[in-house]
Amino acid sequence: MKLYFSPGACSLSPHIVLRELGEKFDLVKVDLGSKKTETGDDYMKVNPKGYVPALEFKDSEVLTEGPAIVQYLADGARATELLPAAGTMERYRAIEWLNFITSEIHKAFGSLFNKSLNDEARRSVMDRLSNRFALLDRHLANNKYLLGQAFSVADAYCWTCLRWTKGVGIDLSNWKNLADYFGRIADRPTVKDAMKAEGLA
Repeated sequence: MKLYFSPGACSLSPHIVLRELGEKFDLVKVDLGSKKTETGDDYMKVNPKGYVPALEFKDSEVLTEGPAIVQYLADGARATELLPAAGTMERYRAIEWLNFITSEIHKAFGSLFNKSLNDEARRSVMDRLSNRFALLDRHLANNKYLLGQAFSVADAYCWTCLRWTKGVGIDLSNWKNLADYFGRIADRPTVKDAMKAEGLA
């Protein structure tokens, strides 16, 4: 398998999951500005959407969208510790969290990275993120991870998005439980390895 990534982008989530699973894979760095891989290939031929992540298989089939990729990886490895079994309520809770992170956190950060965003719109997005972080903080008061006591694919995605707080001037220490959660995940060996491999450590 090949994982197409950009350092620190949302592709870090499936990167962490691949390492949690102990899978063998190749990393291919993508310049999102030029849409070129590190070897000069046209990334648009891999993923016409033009963004990461993309997971390419030996038969050249490509799967995109982080939440879809992490579910595929965990299911393929039958890793129910990372993603509960299909058909269980726990599985739907995992999907619920993945969707929440995608729509309420990831997309909000996307707006903040837009340099043309005016001050009023920026404040609105920051307020919305603050409300979402408060919700997470309340949940994490009684849960070590999003699904309870075990790390899951949802945590890999959530942690990846939380890394972006520094870049937009959000201080996670305003939410103690969320800050502690961030630190717990940052200390995982697989997370450290992924960060090092992406040149972020």
